[in-house]
Amino acid sequence: MRKTIIAGNWKMNHLGADAKETIQGLVAKVPQDVKPEVIIAPVFPYLSMAVEMTKGTPIHVAAQNMHWEEKGAFTGEVSPAMLVDIGVTHVILGHSERRTYFNETDETVNKKTKAALAHNLTPIVCCGETLEQREQGIMQSWIEGQIEKALEGLKAEDVKKVVIAYEPIWAIGTGKTASAAQAEEVCAIIRKKLAALYDAATAEDVSILYGGSVKGGNVAELTGSADIDGGLVGGASLKADDFLAIINNAVVK
Repeated sequence: MRKTIIAGNWKMNHLGADAKETIQGLVAKVPQDVKPEVIIAPVFPYLSMAVEMTKGTPIHVAAQNMHWEEKGAFTGEVSPAMLVDIGVTHVILGHSERRTYFNETDETVNKKTKAALAHNLTPIVCCGETLEQREQGIMQSWIEGQIEKALEGLKAEDVKKVVIAYEPIWAIGTGKTASAAQAEEVCAIIRKKLAALYDAATAEDVSILYGGSVKGGNVAELTGSADIDGGLVGGASLKADDFLAIINNAVVK
């Protein structure tokens, strides 16, 4: 059965004191029996601190990126084994900002997804279209292509361990939010593509998140949709109270 997941992507925000304050606020108020799976993704320098502070709590820690190789001459990169070594459990892969600014491709996302799974990290694989692609009527083929390439070579039992995040690029950090109907339409397309690539049972087991200006006020409508299983939250995850409102208002199926 797929999980309802609320994941906070902090992006390049929060110095140590700010990160500590946010984590303390979450640890104090997220109950042990919280219904959605809760994930935070601080920047690399504070991952160890986040892992230590969340020990014994239901809060998981994710990295925002990683390399696919185990080790080597890759200056500035971090390997999956290094993330596992400090207690990280999830990793965000293929975020549109990584694709736009740092030359991430469907092929590198595929390599990273395979490496994450090989190290028992849960990959949160991102996909999404620009406003131009949506207006050109190629949204569906674009999204399906991203999914097919990201999962190329994976077996059904592997895909069931993957989380997919749909993030319309035109709604990230813009204050614009896809309507619940728009988000559901694309998440349903993703699930149908998974069924076509694998089978219906596998598709039903994969959690699909929506990312794009998710807030406490719209998360219930979004997660109440048939194929939206949570949120990949940006700015609203930086303050504990804002993130808690999203966690508390999410609809758990």
